[in-house]
Amino acid sequence: MNHVTSKDGTLIAYERVGRGPAVILVGGGLDDGSENAPLATELASRFTVFNYARRGRGASADTLPYAVQREIEDIAALIAEAAGPAHLFGVSSGGALVLEAAAAGLTIDKIAVYEVPYMMEEAVQERFGQYVDQLGVALREGRRGDAIALFMRLAGSSDDDIAAARNSPLWSGLAVLAPTLAYDAACLGDGRPPAARLARITQPTLVATGAVPDPHTGGLQPGFFDEAADAIAATIPKAERLIIDGQAHVADPVALSSVLERFLSR
Repeated sequence: MNHVTSKDGTLIAYERVGRGPAVILVGGGLDDGSENAPLATELASRFTVFNYARRGRGASADTLPYAVQREIEDIAALIAEAAGPAHLFGVSSGGALVLEAAAAGLTIDKIAVYEVPYMMEEAVQERFGQYVDQLGVALREGRRGDAIALFMRLAGSSDDDIAAARNSPLWSGLAVLAPTLAYDAACLGDGRPPAARLARITQPTLVATGAVPDPHTGGLQPGFFDEAADAIAATIPKAERLIIDGQAHVADPVALSSVLERFLSR
């Protein structure tokens, strides 16, 4: 495990594998970098892959108060470590962070995002605002389990799914990451695609979704991720929209690496 020092002095942990052009992988909610580890292995034959733990996760440190700008500075530190420019790939809320980093003007080559959970329906945006308020209360009161349950319910999990998760051996690990749910929420702003900022992105950008409903997000309205992806692609000048057959919200690393290799190598 390696570390870079972000602008505010926070140590950010990352693993580096492979050789070739640099690709930085940015994880989503309740992920400490573990979810992207198989993808990093798949991409390592063609790229130098930086798979990092976002601040407050895994072996990365944290500095309060949190701000999205600090996470953008973390990515900037990784780009500097890679002797940039570098490609960026972000999944779910990590995709929103990647888009914010690009809009902020970081030295980025190409961008790819997968199933960014921006919200197109007003009712869903209202639910998201309520979630943010309730999440803040739960975290301030130290109710990390309730914070995770709120997130799962927002993502469409049923009460049975949440009860099963609470009884799972994975629950304690999720509880450690619970405070970072507020960070993911901050990356999504008010939930709507930030059109004015997205329009600043000049890099070639792949905006991808899967074609298979995910059982863990089954409570979301049909086409939730596709509508968001269409809105992103319509706003970024050099965006390319892609639906990956056979994939759900957590995509198979082999299938995903094949798509990314083709796009990033063009």
